[in-house]
Parts: sequence; structure tokens; C-alpha cells
Amino acid sequence: MSLDDLYRRVIMDHYQRPRNRGRIEDNAVTIDMNNPTCGDRISLQLRVEDGKIEEAKFLGEGCSISQASASMMTEAIKGLSLEEALRLADLFSAMMQGEEVDTEQFPLEDIEALQGVAKFPARIKCATLAWKALEKGVKQPH
Repeated sequence: MSLDDLYRRVIMDHYQRPRNRGRIEDNAVTIDMNNPTCGDRISLQLRVEDGKIEEAKFLGEGCSISQASASMMTEAIKGLSLEEALRLADLFSAMMQGEEVDTEQFPLEDIEALQGVAKFPARIKCATLAWKALEKGVKQPH
């Protein structure tokens, strides 16, 4: 199996069996965003306590890339400080720009499966939608 095949499988697994899909019932920041170009939508919820993301969930509609990216992101940011989550979002953004990223501090794990999206400029907005919602949410008062 090629690396591309493995990455496709990881993306499809997160799309078909999304992690953290749903709503946080109490004390959550909600960020709604959409990509008007393709119709992807996401509603991200973050529960932040003492500067850490204790819980992250999402609901949304869209292509496999946007939904898988949201699933991967919510898994990766749980337990991170707001500052660490922003740094991870910066790393992801750099990866989507085709840059080599140092994953020493923040291992990207499943998120690395999305690096091939950088080859398809029209799909980058799909992959980054949830991450843009995260950046917006982290900057809101908690």
C-alpha cells in the first residue's frame, strides 16, 4: 500500500466515523463558519477551563476533507492550552501552504494525512475551515 493510499484511508475513516461529532451541552464557545465556494459548513464548540481546551466537538456538512479535518483537529486539540492550539493551527496552515513543518513539538499523527491537499489549491479551504474556526474561537473571551 502506498503512502497516498494510507492517507486516503485515514481521511475516509475520519469522514465515515468522525470523532467528537456532536454538541457540548454547557459552557461552550460556539463558532459557526462556512466556505461559500463549496458549501462546507462547520459549527465548532470549545469548552475551555483554566486556559486549556477541555472538550471540542463539531457539527457540519461538507466534503470528506472538511469533515475529516474537523474530526482530526478536535482530537488533536483536546488538552492543549489555547496558545498550543494556536501553534498547532499555524503548523497546519504552513503544511497546507506546502511548507515542510517540524512536528517535533506537536506530532500531527492522523493530521499528516491531509498534507496531500496542498497539491490541490481549491481544496485547501476545505481542509482549513475547522482550523479557521479554532483560531477564531481561541481568540474569543472564555
